[in-house]
Amino acid sequence: MRLVPWITASLFIAACSPDPPTAANDAFLHDIADGPTPWTHARFNDAADEFTFAVFSDLYGGERDGVFAVAAAQLELLRPELIVSIGDLIDGGTEDRAQLQEEWDEFDGKVANAGAPVFYAGGNHDLTNPVMRDFWMDRYGARYYHFVYKDVLFLVLDSEDMQRQRMQEVYELRAAAIDVLLQDGYTAFQQTEYFRAPERSTGNVSAEQADYFLDVIARHADVRWTFLFMHKPVWKNDQEREFQAIEAALSARPYTVINGHLHSYSLTERLGRDYITLGTTGGSQVADDDMAFDHVTLVAMSDGGPSIANLKLAGILDKSGHVPHGGDDLCFQASRCGSD
Repeated sequence: MRLVPWITASLFIAACSPDPPTAANDAFLHDIADGPTPWTHARFNDAADEFTFAVFSDLYGGERDGVFAVAAAQLELLRPELIVSIGDLIDGGTEDRAQLQEEWDEFDGKVANAGAPVFYAGGNHDLTNPVMRDFWMDRYGARYYHFVYKDVLFLVLDSEDMQRQRMQEVYELRAAAIDVLLQDGYTAFQQTEYFRAPERSTGNVSAEQADYFLDVIARHADVRWTFLFMHKPVWKNDQEREFQAIEAALSARPYTVINGHLHSYSLTERLGRDYITLGTTGGSQVADDDMAFDHVTLVAMSDGGPSIANLKLAGILDKSGHVPHGGDDLCFQASRCGSD
């Protein structure tokens, strides 16, 4: 059909006229001047102080081949503004600096293409003994630190913060206990001195570290939210006075605690706040634990506080409809597909 001239002209004017910006958002343009619209509203979540960050946990403690490579590819798809790890990034457990160099080079390579900055927290596999602590400090500097992003305070703790002599003792107890585990099984392992040591399960925070964070908290009294990241759940130790002092300093403000180490997801309400233990991002899983699964955690921050979503690796698909990096054939939850 041939268009009559006035219809052609009208279409040309409509196509070439600039779209009038809406009052709600200058970035949202359309050509409906008045009357009803085929959308619900124009109140977009585009505030300058909103952002999304991701968290991953526990590659090691029995790393399963290929899983973290999948997670790294998925994090690239999700495009968070920043990424926080909560430890067990290498296998560790050695005093051989050449081996540590190789393992940390490998991990740095795993996250090199993440796009967003990745913030490291050390776990027991990363800070197993004084040699490994010194290696970390030579390579990465601070074992515990803080930063502020868009008026949100991030506290990254070291839950392996022991006196050097005690750290060496725990390292030696650990090595002996692992030998017992390999030779005589888990029941015998439970009878070892290492298994009963509080440092094994809940870690430690030194007075020096606590003083550092108490000062940071006091200097950032007006932030809109505070996140605490640590590998071991130090908060589970009722005798841990240093961490309790940190909690007391935070008592008048909103905060969220995120830790790993246990390889099983859980949410605990403590002091009216969320204390979240993440599962794994490649570490070993217990086959009869339904909360042991591989995931990344996506936190969307807004004025109303954080919105926290746990994304199982098996459900993050690329545009082809598959788990990226050849992950379709991997097991991400031992309770559903058998042990690794």
